[in-house]
Amino acid sequence: MNTLRHHTTLLAAAGTVLALSLTACQSDGDDTSSSAPTASATASTAGKSTGTTGSKGLAGSKGSSSASAGSAGATGEQVSASTPVCTAKDVRVTAARQDGPPYTHIVLTAKNTTRRSCQLTGFPHIQFLENHKQDVPVVSRSKPATPVVLAAGAPAYALVKLSDGGVDEDNEPVSAFSVTLDGNSTVIAVTAPGSDGIAVDPAKALTGYWTPELRNGADDF
Repeated sequence: MNTLRHHTTLLAAAGTVLALSLTACQSDGDDTSSSAPTASATASTAGKSTGTTGSKGLAGSKGSSSASAGSAGATGEQVSASTPVCTAKDVRVTAARQDGPPYTHIVLTAKNTTRRSCQLTGFPHIQFLENHKQDVPVVSRSKPATPVVLAAGAPAYALVKLSDGGVDEDNEPVSAFSVTLDGNSTVIAVTAPGSDGIAVDPAKALTGYWTPELRNGADDF
């Protein structure tokens, strides 16, 4: 009888130990399963965060492309195509000496006197003397890379060579001369600078193209 009780007690104790072991195992399993969703949630959050950043990056790129396209749309060619050519009525042409004696060059200034933009094409067609009807030759290297568009009140310039400055040249005095613009036959009378006018050798005279500013090198002739 005592032996039976002893076996029963041992079985009960073994059952208790087994139950505790199973509970512990279950507990470990619960902890693992509860931490897994947390890791998944973190990965999901990171994915969402990365996705948001990527979207913003793409939007920024698209925005930049649109801005570039907008800038490209406002090209000089489009402006030139819609801008009328300057006529003699649109500009005032004046002349000034460049450098000091012997005054071998003058600078022509064409100022837009209207309230709108106009395109000043080509070069000034100059005739200095009544007995020399040919236009002064142009220096091709002075041609600007883009069309010259004058805003209201804006000037453009052209360098003009009169002579080589030698005492033995066939210079002739000029107090006024004529200028015509590309695409316009109206003659513009220009007063020569200086109280004594200018001395011109028709064989040496040259002109540059109209440019927004006089450029070193291209306009040196």
